[in-house]
Amino acid sequence: MLQISNLKLFLKTKTNHFPFPLKPYFLSNPKTLHKPFSILTKTTISSSSSSRKQPPKFHSLRTRNNSTFSKNRKEMASESMEEVKEEGTSVVGFNKRRAEGKDKNDKPKKNLQLKTRKLNPVSTTSYVQILGTGMDTQDTSPSVLLFFDKQRFIFNAGEGLQRYCTEHKIKLSKVDHILLSRVCSETAGGLPGLLLTLAGMGEEGMSVKIWGSSDLQHLITAMRSFIPHSAMFHTGIVGETPTEPFIDNEVVKIYAILIRPSSSVQSYDSSMLHFSSVGLGDERNQFSEPLFPPASPARIDGSMVKPGDISVIYVCELPEIQGKFDLEKAKALGLKPGPKYRDLQCGKSVKSDKQNVMVHPGDVLGPSVPGPIVLVVDCPTVSHLQELLSVQSLSCYYADSVDHRQHDFKCVNCIIHLSPSSVTMTAAYQNWMKRFGRAQHIMAGHEEKNTEIPILKSSARTAARLNYLCPQFFPASGFWSLQHLKNFAPDLIEDSIPKLCDSISGENLIKFHLRPYTHLGLDKSSIPASISSTAVINELLSEIPDIVHSAKEISQLWVGLAESERAKPHTPESVVMTEEPWISADASVPNIIIDEKIRNASTEIISCPPSCLEDITREDMEIVLLGTGSSQPSKYRNVSSIYVNLFSKGSLLLDCGEGTLGQLKRRFGVKGADDAIRSLRCVWISHIHADHHTGLARILSLRRELLSGDSHEPLLVIGPRQLKSFLDAYQRLEDLDMQFVNCSETTEAKLASFERSFELGDSSPSGSPVGTGSTLNIEKSLFAKGSPMQSYRKRPTSPVDTKILKNLKKVLAEAGLEALISIPVVHCPYAYGIVVKAAERTNRAGKTIPGWKLVYSGDTRPCPELIEASRGATVLIHEATFEDGMVDEAIARNHSTTGEAIDVGNSADVYRIILTHFSQRYPKIPVFDEAHMHKTCIAFDLMSVNVADLPVLPKVVPYFKLLFRNEMISDEVDDFLGPLL
Repeated sequence: MLQISNLKLFLKTKTNHFPFPLKPYFLSNPKTLHKPFSILTKTTISSSSSSRKQPPKFHSLRTRNNSTFSKNRKEMASESMEEVKEEGTSVVGFNKRRAEGKDKNDKPKKNLQLKTRKLNPVSTTSYVQILGTGMDTQDTSPSVLLFFDKQRFIFNAGEGLQRYCTEHKIKLSKVDHILLSRVCSETAGGLPGLLLTLAGMGEEGMSVKIWGSSDLQHLITAMRSFIPHSAMFHTGIVGETPTEPFIDNEVVKIYAILIRPSSSVQSYDSSMLHFSSVGLGDERNQFSEPLFPPASPARIDGSMVKPGDISVIYVCELPEIQGKFDLEKAKALGLKPGPKYRDLQCGKSVKSDKQNVMVHPGDVLGPSVPGPIVLVVDCPTVSHLQELLSVQSLSCYYADSVDHRQHDFKCVNCIIHLSPSSVTMTAAYQNWMKRFGRAQHIMAGHEEKNTEIPILKSSARTAARLNYLCPQFFPASGFWSLQHLKNFAPDLIEDSIPKLCDSISGENLIKFHLRPYTHLGLDKSSIPASISSTAVINELLSEIPDIVHSAKEISQLWVGLAESERAKPHTPESVVMTEEPWISADASVPNIIIDEKIRNASTEIISCPPSCLEDITREDMEIVLLGTGSSQPSKYRNVSSIYVNLFSKGSLLLDCGEGTLGQLKRRFGVKGADDAIRSLRCVWISHIHADHHTGLARILSLRRELLSGDSHEPLLVIGPRQLKSFLDAYQRLEDLDMQFVNCSETTEAKLASFERSFELGDSSPSGSPVGTGSTLNIEKSLFAKGSPMQSYRKRPTSPVDTKILKNLKKVLAEAGLEALISIPVVHCPYAYGIVVKAAERTNRAGKTIPGWKLVYSGDTRPCPELIEASRGATVLIHEATFEDGMVDEAIARNHSTTGEAIDVGNSADVYRIILTHFSQRYPKIPVFDEAHMHKTCIAFDLMSVNVADLPVLPKVVPYFKLLFRNEMISDEVDDFLGPLL
């Protein structure tokens, strides 16, 4: 998300296949590099084919001209590049400093400053607006925007907030304050990504103030493990009493009222607030001083209030509205038109220009009107409700209170309820709402009616179009079916309990205007119109009439697949499958009438499907690509996550970027996603960049809730060691109910050593290789002794609990898996790919056949370790962040181009390649070379690939080209292609 301002490490490549070995390569050019020299490393290999030429341009897409390198910097980079050619070899470079984590020193030091704005209390527009993040899937709390011309406040930052704001053109760069009603994954899951994005904006980046209860301490400690120092922000802890505002400026005063579950008592100093600047990367312990009060005040019954239980009610009071300025009175008092008029309107006294008197605001202004008041209420449980009803500090806002005099009464204009319907529909809560008189109540909590309209309309529209074209790979999205579910429990509650207080549903983008006073009240003009799959398809048919024919052709692919299965002999040795080419040799002809091109093709590709696909069923394995974009969520692509559905045997998650839970619910529906979470066997995380793991806490928290009444084991989480630091710190905030395994303990060598120790009865907890196992595969390792990446593994690993490894072995066996192996790759420190291999099975003839093999690259440059691990894989899912013309950037950021990813699969002789993790500069479809796609497919969000459908997978690619033939590459996220890539 942070923009790289000094990209110094480049190596030009011409490319194609990459086995071994690695050799060091040095570039030194003091004239063009800021540092005296930098190191890149190349891979030299035997080339079995001619080098790839520059790929032809994709007919329906323009090639990007303004990449993240400026023109001048490209010229400088070309001066520092040297092309290494050896007979029979190709060169693949990578950024060694980045892979070792040393590139942080190459970036300019930022000192993010808080925004200072000149506020205008007299003439300003102000409103509150519901940002319905997660409301169509109920996976996170909605956000609320308090808008002023020169200042913005956001209440809660759940997962998907960035994506939602991008969709609806809400500029997060204008936000000054983020206020959390509770500190948990539901309300703060989108905060890490948002902070990284803001820190990367512009040359200096931007900072915000974050406010919350004392539980904020635990969230900050957890985020410090992976958010760099450059993403500095400021924190404020709200206290116990609202007697003084913690935010007080010319346009608003904001107070905080804390509520806890019933029977909790105050046990620490109730000072109003604490404020500090916190840099998450700072090595000093920012919390060594008593900045935060204890996080767990005791209850009367002796138990403790759990972190995350504290909820905050925010009261926002705008200043009173001055009466109308009387120009005639001002003139009579000797005032000339000018700045003094404004001072009087701001409540200041001025001296007359013509008379020796002071003029006071009351002399020239009519009667003032009290300023509007807004409450944001989050009462998460019935246990909190008891304390909410007894809060004395709210009495001045009750219209029916007899405890205050009339002049003390503060009229509340709008109350936004973030409380769930299980609380708001109780008679006690409804009666409490009535106490505010004529206030407008907006129910923004998790109500089923909000699921009828998808909040991410752009991606929903794309999903519907893909579903029409190829329903086999793009089943109907979950949200379409939600419109027909009328038997959910909250609906029954709503029907059975009459509302005692009038309220409206908090629809997406609904506003309540506060200023100017003449516009005070509701505004529904911004609410998005509802869409249906029928309307989307009608638009598609009008735009691309040929799509009807294409959809029929795609359906015929499955008819042909079924017929070939029925005609197959039972002996796999005689199985030969004839595949027609998916594209004509004449690539210059637009690929519109695809069936004609296929029928008239003069060549055939003969391929033999791997034996593991013989007698395969649709209940064996399915790959669901939940997020296929890089860096940060966009309108069309969420960040990395892959759901591996093993059906009755459970499921796996490979990476878990922000919004993964929402994507599961969009794919399977609310209930189906809950079932998917319950069935998880383990979660594997490739590396610590935020676009690959910040959705994990929400998944783990929900799983714990769903299984709280059932007997179950903690979920296995496999990831790099830094992830454990994050999860350990976060568990002080929420119980994640998980067991952690370091990826380094699941490499082939370590697992073989564990097996050997297990067989010999050695219970040593060290996890270190024993005997000859210590050298297993080391000679081929990218990080072996003597390799240019040796320093990457200098830090010793922590002891591993053999009980957890035994549990991993048990879990894999129950899931029908033979192996789960992590592979070191070249991206950043402790980055991995993964191999998942199914156990052997018996075919119809009674013969034992091997299980399928799935390989996922994570983020990486092409590297021999991954190629070796991918040998003979059934499916390789490989990152393809950049197009082939952007090799320099791919090297600088240790990513792969589409051509390089395909070459990795070809070198390893994999059966099918799925390209994913595309730069968000390609919002819908990436640029790729059509000539090399005979075994490759492009991934899209919510794409579901059943292992039984792999033979037809590449054949749908030209149809995608037809569907997106009018789409262009986007420049809107160019500034945010930073450290998460």
